[in-house]
Amino acid sequence: MIRSRKRWQDLSERQKAVILTVASIELSLTATAAADLFTRPASGIRGSKALWWPLLLVQPFGPIAYLTLGHRRTP
Repeated sequence: MIRSRKRWQDLSERQKAVILTVASIELSLTATAAADLFTRPASGIRGSKALWWPLLLVQPFGPIAYLTLGHRRTP
């Protein structure tokens, strides 16, 4: 059985709202993690900056992992 993909106009308003909400959360997390990684000195990061940059692109786990595990918290 071949399933056709739904187009944006075929989605209900609720489905569109959920997709846009999740996308905005992912974008916010990624932007926050990228800004922190860019501005934080290498000594404040667990691991290598070069390793964290590509991991930020793994949605949604990369930004969440960086924000929870990747940087050292300052008191």
